[in-house]
Amino acid sequence: MPTTPAPDVLAIAMQLMATESTTGNEGRVVTVAEGILTGLGWNIRRIPVTPGRDDLLAYGEKPVELVFSTHLDTVPPYHPPHIEGDRLLGRGSCDAKGIAAAMICAATALRDEGLAVGVLLVVGEEAPHDGAIAANLVPNGCKVLINGEPTESKLAIGTKGALRCTITTRGKAAHSAYPHLGISATSNLVKLLTELEALSLPTHPILGSTTVNIGGLAGGVADNVVAPDATARLMIRIVTPGDETIALLQHWLGDRGELSIETVVQPVLLGSVPGFDTDVVAYATDVPELSNWGTPFLYGPGSIHVAHTDHEFIEIAEMRAAVEAYQRLAKAALA
Repeated sequence: MPTTPAPDVLAIAMQLMATESTTGNEGRVVTVAEGILTGLGWNIRRIPVTPGRDDLLAYGEKPVELVFSTHLDTVPPYHPPHIEGDRLLGRGSCDAKGIAAAMICAATALRDEGLAVGVLLVVGEEAPHDGAIAANLVPNGCKVLINGEPTESKLAIGTKGALRCTITTRGKAAHSAYPHLGISATSNLVKLLTELEALSLPTHPILGSTTVNIGGLAGGVADNVVAPDATARLMIRIVTPGDETIALLQHWLGDRGELSIETVVQPVLLGSVPGFDTDVVAYATDVPELSNWGTPFLYGPGSIHVAHTDHEFIEIAEMRAAVEAYQRLAKAALA
């Protein structure tokens, strides 16, 4: 394959960021990414996910042995790209369109050196990982997966998993002037939630402690009615297989409420190579759903602490440095 002129990582990042792609609305940015990749000489396979939403697999002339993968969807609300000083700001700058741009540039350089690499850009990472699930069904002989998330340019050696669930309590409606005639589901739910902090949940020597976030509360019908039902939405960052935490929650809850499991993303221990600073990240990724794509590594420029915020940014120098870092990581992982 003829050598391609070196692409500009900043220009690619801004081109991807210029298209709004909130989860579920990725169709247009997939087309933009496809145009970028074909312009760089890649062959493209679209992997259908849902109507109007596809993953992209870019490949060269050799069967892919190492794939760079990240996601094109973002959280709302949309913020267009702009540069302030040494930073690129806007939605997706670090999570994860800046990363996608660095991966595209790194993969193109490696392909032109003759390495059997590819790029897998997926939809639906923010929830419900349906893009990764669809990609995992594609037959391949890939040996190494380098997934991209904002790890502050450190090689993550482990990621916590994620358990989304709800706890629902049932009560008995009554006029609030006569509360003894009813059973307050909201009151019972609040009492349950106060116990969560003291609940003994799993720990892991590398991944650390299980953490619980009460993401949302709902219940009751009116101020003058004893609430007949109430629900709490939980996001639990798990460090051991999900079934273990689910069993502990069910035992703790007993018959005092109903536990409903929405999604479980398992925790993962990841590959490492010499020459990179390492870390453990508390967020979940697509890696567990891409288990058929080889030994997983996780690396990316930018910080998770500004992802999902209204001031999301990436240092331009760090994004440029990631192009070379991805090439080093790929060569070491293949070796």
